[in-house]
Amino acid sequence: MSPKQQPRRQSNPMSRGARKRDEDSGTEVGEGADEWAQSKTAVRPPDQLELTDAELKEEFTRILTANNPHAPQNIVRYSFKEGTYKLIGFVNQLAVHYSHVGNLIPKDSDEGRRQHYRDELVAGSQESAKLVISETEILEEDEEPKDAEAEAEAEAGSQTDIPTAEAAEKVTEEELMAPKQPRERKLTNQFNFSERASQTFNNPLRDRECQMEPPPRTNFSATANQWEIYDAYVEELEKQEKTKEKEKTKTPVAKKMGKIAKRKMTSMESQSDDITKVTQAAKIVERMVNQNTYDDVAQDFKYYEDAADEYRDQEGTLLPLWKFQNDKAKRLAVTALCWNPKYKDLFAVGHGSYDFMKQSRGMLLLYSMKNPSFPEYIFSSDSGIMCLDMHVDHPYLVAVGHYDGNVAIYNLKKPHSQPAFRSSAKSGKHTDPVWQVKWQKDDMDNNLNFFSVSSDGRIVSWTLVKSELVHTDVIKLKVESSSTEGLEGLQLHTMGCGTAFDFHKEIDYMFLVGTEEGKIYKCSKSYSSQFLDTYDAHNMAVDAVSWNPYHTKVFMSCSSDWTVKIWDHTIKTPMFIYDLNSAVGDVAWAPYSSTVFAAVTTNGKTHVFDLSINKYEAICNQPVVAKKKNKITHVQFNPIHPIIIVGDDRGHVTCLKLSPNLRKMPKEKKGQEVQKGPAVEIAKLDKLLNLVREVKPKV
Repeated sequence: MSPKQQPRRQSNPMSRGARKRDEDSGTEVGEGADEWAQSKTAVRPPDQLELTDAELKEEFTRILTANNPHAPQNIVRYSFKEGTYKLIGFVNQLAVHYSHVGNLIPKDSDEGRRQHYRDELVAGSQESAKLVISETEILEEDEEPKDAEAEAEAEAGSQTDIPTAEAAEKVTEEELMAPKQPRERKLTNQFNFSERASQTFNNPLRDRECQMEPPPRTNFSATANQWEIYDAYVEELEKQEKTKEKEKTKTPVAKKMGKIAKRKMTSMESQSDDITKVTQAAKIVERMVNQNTYDDVAQDFKYYEDAADEYRDQEGTLLPLWKFQNDKAKRLAVTALCWNPKYKDLFAVGHGSYDFMKQSRGMLLLYSMKNPSFPEYIFSSDSGIMCLDMHVDHPYLVAVGHYDGNVAIYNLKKPHSQPAFRSSAKSGKHTDPVWQVKWQKDDMDNNLNFFSVSSDGRIVSWTLVKSELVHTDVIKLKVESSSTEGLEGLQLHTMGCGTAFDFHKEIDYMFLVGTEEGKIYKCSKSYSSQFLDTYDAHNMAVDAVSWNPYHTKVFMSCSSDWTVKIWDHTIKTPMFIYDLNSAVGDVAWAPYSSTVFAAVTTNGKTHVFDLSINKYEAICNQPVVAKKKNKITHVQFNPIHPIIIVGDDRGHVTCLKLSPNLRKMPKEKKGQEVQKGPAVEIAKLDKLLNLVREVKPKV
């Protein structure tokens, strides 16, 4: 058999592939079974910590907060008010990840309605365009069989050799007969944004000019002839000869002293000239700097009104404004306060000491609210200043009383360190501290005079005669029923210690005197031997006595026995008594109301009363000093502004603004004019006093 004829052995590829798959699958199953059978072991890095089960089970909670971890926590800003760097308490924790500027318009607005109407028009036009397109498609489908017939006819015509001109005419006729397809309308973009803008009208520029009158001019002319020149030279020669004759008569020592004095005088004059040229400008610049530094305080003084008073029925507050202090008067107490009667922003402060064991120097400072950083005038004294008063008609004259018993007068027009007038032992000075001085009207000879009261029991009238102080004892305070018998049957009277006094606003001769024994004497300038009346006022020393500025019968007193009492001088018992739980240092009536007064206590609090609102307790009790140890010594109302000044025993003077509730004025009613004036204030206080007088004592 030939190779071609030999039968071929057919192989089964399917069986061979199946066996191969079985072998492969068998090996795979065996390997997988071995892997699952083996135990799995965790591979640890060599530096991993080994923790116990308790440590592994311990949970660590993490609290998600809204704080930004990258926000700084130690931002420091400089406080111009306090003059120090301070940490900012609030740090912005907001972190913006995405921001997009959008423009939303409410549907109910006019612009929203316009856009909605515009969208409806666009949608209607789109629907009409779709209808036109669908109609054209139907027409095209109808024309398709016609086109096929035309092609067949064209072929037949070509076979029959139809002329080309006739075929062209048929085509143009068919094109004219066929309906034209409408043009598709371009749809507007719905997301297209058109920005609207408007141009404002520019006001025309205007030039404003003013014409001044030219300064007046004068023509001066003179002739200088030979005789006038000769006379001038002769006068100059005569002056030189006179000076030479005087120098010949002087001793050599006197000549040297004269030359030295001339040099000093010329140098002093040149220095003073240079300083005086700069002082006015320097003062203006200093006030400008201070007004910029304390601008927030000045704004509060002028415009701030506590809005919370509307929600308080009968309570008010005091807003601290400026604080006046000087390094030279650090350890000296504020012993006197007085506003200038002409310049309402200027006030005088007396510095001294109430402690008998700590007596040293004294100072008189005058501050202005325009420059709270430094006093306008500074005067120093060897003895402490215990009281002061400024003259009404001559506001540049300041009378002061010293701890050593002397009185003095400072002239602000002559800013020297020494007083212009001063008492002495020869001129009858007091032997004990002078506690109060008061200017009086000029005497019959138009001489200035003032009164003083001292612990030595004398009330003295001081008169400025030429260049000296002349004293006159007005009255001596004698304690009643305190006379003792001395040698040979002499009657010895115990002298009272005067601490405060005040003169009546209308009756010139009448005045009140408070004593250390707690009594108040009503005295007269005309009677030096007896008192008009005596009031058993307090159990301790009387610190202040003050007549009401409106009502002629009412006066007020305060004492170290913690009480403030209001009196009618025709009645020996007080009308009102207030216990302030601490020694009262000073009291003052408000200049704008007959029923408002303020009192300060040694525990650092200021109390403001308004008898027309609450006649039982104060409507404001507010601590003023920073430390509780500090004692407030004096208080004074400003004559026109709603502020008070308060002094303490550390030499600081604080200015405080009264809230609206502390200076309530009568409200205006519709159709009625508000009555104002002294008569209204007198009637208001009389009404309160009548209520007290009508109350009968309980049996």
